[in-house]
Amino acid sequence: MPRTPSSPLLLAGLLAGAAVAHAVAPEKFDAIVPRSLPGTPRQWTYASGVAELALAAGVAHPRTRRVAALATAAFFVGVFPANVKMALDARRRSPTVRAVAVGRLPLQVPLVLWARSVSRGAGRD
Repeated sequence: MPRTPSSPLLLAGLLAGAAVAHAVAPEKFDAIVPRSLPGTPRQWTYASGVAELALAAGVAHPRTRRVAALATAAFFVGVFPANVKMALDARRRSPTVRAVAVGRLPLQVPLVLWARSVSRGAGRD
């Protein structure tokens, strides 16, 4: 299978890498968990890391790719509030930190579209 930008293996790798980052540096993710969620930020950090790992496995396997990629698109939409919180929290930080935090917001759109593209292409793998 060629590794194109819409490649399911690249998407699976992105998800797996994010899952590892949640386990290795959870404090960075704890900080962006919306406080309105029940439980502790660390619980949400670990839960989202586990979800990303499960989604990565599902996207990597041809039999589960279609459903897992759709679930990935939904996951990317679901974590958007954390990115909004990051942008709001960055208001009092350096211009570089603010730019990165705000710049992440529109990046969710191509991620959602990528996951949907992988789902649509799942039958052709």
